[in-house]
Amino acid sequence: MPVKITLIISLFLLSPVVRGQREIVSIPPPKFKNIWNEPPRHIPNNVSIDAPLMGNGDITMSLGYNEDGRLRYYLSKNDFWRLQSKADGLSGPRVVGFIDIQLDGFGKGKFSAEQLIRNGLTTCRLTNKNAPGIEAQSWVSATENLIFIELKAINKASDISINLTAPENKRAILKEGHQKETYWLSRAFVERVDIPTEVAVALKSIPYKSNKMVLQPGKKLIIAIAIESKFDHKKPLEYALNSVRKINKNTINRLFQQHNKWWDNYWNKSCLTVEDTVLMKAYYQGLYTMAACSRDQQFPPGIFGWTTTDSPSWNGDYHLNYNFQAPFYALAAANRLQQTITQDQPLLDFMPRGAWYAKNITNTRGILYPVGIGPLGIETTRDFISYRNSNNFEKGGLFFGQRSNAVYGLINMAQYWRCTYDKKYGEKIYPYVMAVVNFWEDYLKFENGRYVIYDDAIQEGTGKDKNPILSLGLIRNAINLAIDLSSTLKKDENRQAKWKDILPRLSDYPVQIRNGKKVFRYTEQGVAWWQNNGLGIQHIYPSNGINLNSNAQLLKIARNTIDEMQRWQDLNTSNSFFMAAIRVGYDSSVVMKELHKYALHTYPNGFQFNNPHGIENSCTVANALNEMLCMSVGDVIRLFSMYPRNQKAAFQSIRTWGAFLVSARLENEEVNGVKIISEKERPCTIANPWKNHKVRLIRNGINAEVLEGNKLCFKTASGETIRLKPL
Repeated sequence: MPVKITLIISLFLLSPVVRGQREIVSIPPPKFKNIWNEPPRHIPNNVSIDAPLMGNGDITMSLGYNEDGRLRYYLSKNDFWRLQSKADGLSGPRVVGFIDIQLDGFGKGKFSAEQLIRNGLTTCRLTNKNAPGIEAQSWVSATENLIFIELKAINKASDISINLTAPENKRAILKEGHQKETYWLSRAFVERVDIPTEVAVALKSIPYKSNKMVLQPGKKLIIAIAIESKFDHKKPLEYALNSVRKINKNTINRLFQQHNKWWDNYWNKSCLTVEDTVLMKAYYQGLYTMAACSRDQQFPPGIFGWTTTDSPSWNGDYHLNYNFQAPFYALAAANRLQQTITQDQPLLDFMPRGAWYAKNITNTRGILYPVGIGPLGIETTRDFISYRNSNNFEKGGLFFGQRSNAVYGLINMAQYWRCTYDKKYGEKIYPYVMAVVNFWEDYLKFENGRYVIYDDAIQEGTGKDKNPILSLGLIRNAINLAIDLSSTLKKDENRQAKWKDILPRLSDYPVQIRNGKKVFRYTEQGVAWWQNNGLGIQHIYPSNGINLNSNAQLLKIARNTIDEMQRWQDLNTSNSFFMAAIRVGYDSSVVMKELHKYALHTYPNGFQFNNPHGIENSCTVANALNEMLCMSVGDVIRLFSMYPRNQKAAFQSIRTWGAFLVSARLENEEVNGVKIISEKERPCTIANPWKNHKVRLIRNGINAEVLEGNKLCFKTASGETIRLKPL
């Protein structure tokens, strides 16, 4: 279904002149809408859905419709799982419940819906020439675990019934009831689990007292829903009932104001504009999606983000060989730190079991992680019956022969650290970083003057590969991170000599000749190439192994590999493929063309057509645009280096390596309005945006030093604002 795009603001809003420069102003997001002209077809679903997505980073909601006149809202909560370290569907996120709104006598009618990306407000209309219809407007409060659905009759009075239900599941304990005008249910998994879970829902209708009513034209019915879990409150049902009883029309108005204020603050964390409105819509769509599903620091979203059945594929878990990490790739650069940091806790919680696997499988220090985990140390793929007699299964864990799952977990931790230099955060992740480095110190083999990786599958189940290119990139990223943390935190500085010995002597990335060009090989011995995934570029990104600072030969091989692979539309790799192309200086016009096509290849909610994996591709466009406009990998800020110079663009407060917030604009093929805010008193290096020109620094509004050269290097002070002006 084509996506309708609505844009209702100027693309390039600029403030008055400031010291001869115009500065980008903070603006709300463009008023893009998602449009459905027919009911979503893929809800409920064991994989990703095509329905409207709503949420507050803890509770999530989507909606579906069937042609007998029933509108169903699917409720889920990030911390409501069945928590058992077992495979075969015994562990994973579960549905909280359903809200069914039934129009009696509606028959087959027309469904349409629209959703504002700005705040998630979703309006659907059910119309039928021969029967009454309704309009339903819904939103999930950004500040409380509350949901509101407002119903209006269209043209004629409508007989409506409202039911609160949950899916049948023999392992779940379901209780239901009502107290006066309030209906409730609780759902729990407490038998044969490692950690009990419980959730409660309370619902009331305003101003009606019953769950059945006649809704007259011009009148409103508001359904108020409260959701709580036992992780948040010891008595979730009591808390939910008390919450919903307090709600009245004044409360709702106040909450909606707070809701909009939260979203306005979220959008003002950073902003970006380009001429291509398709890409603009995809940029904001991705950031909306992650705000709606990612805020709980104990319980990040599972692979699909929104849970609509009790049997999600792949257990709906945290899949560690990229799926879990990918949704978070873009968020630190986009300055959405609250959404970024949620990924960490499940990785930290699994460390005791990871240490057990390292000791008992590889006889090493450190940690070794299987492919699937959950929150609170749960292992979702343990004792997987389907693989029990295969080489993919080791000591009860499902590894597929891969040794890279734990080190993959450092990708977003490293990005958050390099973009913030938050010492408290560094202290939090330091034990995990050291455990990963300890594993690889022991697992690497030193022979013939180099460090070599043996028995590490590049792809699930490919066997005992030697020097898989992904692991070579991930290890470099991990060791560089360890050195940086050690130096900043003044810890284990005596170990740096060992790490600095490994880096230059770690095996080179393997290469081969394909179609007359030198390209990267997936492994040195083992898999040479894989037709339907892009693992052969993930040492470039997300591993940060190659960038524009790298030598010319390596960059040429990298661009050849992008040419040969062409994995722009890919079930598994698009979220890293675009970034890899950008990082190595691939033709920006090709990247923009393919990114535009990619952004069109979606359902109205932004999920990719026919891709089951859910939220992992949500921010592919946002990540690519941030990088094209403001690249900082390798501690060199490059402005618009990979963006077509003949197109206008502007951005504000992109977060870069070194803990800088950077703003700039591109007009008439010239870079202007360059502003850098330093948070941590770190040195700054920026590629000169004006070749062959000297550059004046203006520090906190006062003219300062003049610099020249291809790269401009200067000291900064914490909290300092530095503007750059060509001379």
